[in-house]
Amino acid sequence: MNRIFQLRAFQIVLIVIITAALGYFYGTNKIAFSWKQFKPIASISSKNPPQGQNLDMKLFYEVLDRVSQDYYDKSKIDATKLLHGAINGMLGSLDDPYTSFFPPKQNDEFKDQLAGEFQGIGAELSLSPEGRVMVVAPLDDSPAQKAGIRAGDLVLKVNNEETAGWTVARAVEKIRGPKGTTVELSVLHEKQKDSVTVKIVRDVIVIKSVQGWEKRFLCEKDCQEDKSGDLVAYIRLSQFGDKTNNEWISTVNSINEKIRGQKNFRGIVLDLRNNPGGYLNDAVFIASEFLNSGVVVIQEDASKQQEAINVSRRGTLLDSPLIVLINKGSASASEIVAGALRDHNRAKLFGEKTFGKGTIQQAIDVDRGASVHVSVARWLTPDGEWINKKGIEPDTKVEFDASKSSKLKSKLDNQLDAAIKELLK
Repeated sequence: MNRIFQLRAFQIVLIVIITAALGYFYGTNKIAFSWKQFKPIASISSKNPPQGQNLDMKLFYEVLDRVSQDYYDKSKIDATKLLHGAINGMLGSLDDPYTSFFPPKQNDEFKDQLAGEFQGIGAELSLSPEGRVMVVAPLDDSPAQKAGIRAGDLVLKVNNEETAGWTVARAVEKIRGPKGTTVELSVLHEKQKDSVTVKIVRDVIVIKSVQGWEKRFLCEKDCQEDKSGDLVAYIRLSQFGDKTNNEWISTVNSINEKIRGQKNFRGIVLDLRNNPGGYLNDAVFIASEFLNSGVVVIQEDASKQQEAINVSRRGTLLDSPLIVLINKGSASASEIVAGALRDHNRAKLFGEKTFGKGTIQQAIDVDRGASVHVSVARWLTPDGEWINKKGIEPDTKVEFDASKSSKLKSKLDNQLDAAIKELLK
């Protein structure tokens, strides 16, 4: 009896072991087989979807899988390019040229520009309302400016490659390059029908964002330097970057030393032409040089909550007569300064209508050295005007005239000549 019981017990244990082994073998191989044909049944959703909406990423991954598996030329599939392309497509759906993605290389170059030195042609780029690559402004004394590139130019081709559909980051990547190399641009100047081809030799661009001088002028037919004339100060602000505030203080201190006690000092020309902007806080810093108190700019967030940003410091040029030069290349932070000085009746604006950029971007560093620039708010002038896409009109319109400027004996351009004449009236 014991022998029979022991045999049956042994058989039961053997059956359990065999069953477990078969189950393990079948199960693991079935799972491995099934995993190759796996299709997710669960939704992959964003952890922070758009407010009041659900963002199901299943479709994205399904398309990505189909491309990875079925696209005929596997050599064209680059995981990084697929990712960056998807990000650019997502941001492009916002129809906001200022919300953009900067891959690591372009992010470094952007930071280099704000720091004041990079290699390229020296032109600030954006997208036009129609989505074409556009020059906001060429930088002072840059290869771009010397080659005839102007604010508002559309860049139609780079090295014979069409730019339609490009992002700003891609345009920057294609146009920038090592010193001494050449890039060929096909550009369409404003109010012209036919494009022109321009070859530009890249160089090291060193940006000194603030320059100034004080000179004596006699102005009859045109202004000319003369020791017996009245004193005028000139401050050129080309961008708002990392070194701007220190350079500004140094320049203003030098000018103050020269004009102190001069009875025939007639005023200041602040030149913001072709200034593509930069940091908002720097715009407040600069405007505070000329304003005793009050609002410089109003910031409005997504919930329509407004924050008035006031004069931030005690300036030293609070009472001097002031004319501000502007043009289509004056954008963003330079428009904040011009708008504040206009609304407080502190200055007269001379020149041409500004660019019209009324939004504020936050640059956010993300994974692997890239960054995303997101429009986080819009800004209004102290009187509550939103200048986006319409710009700021000058009090006195003076269009730049290269022919007229070349004939001036003072070596001033015709817009600066007009501003000095106004101060000397």
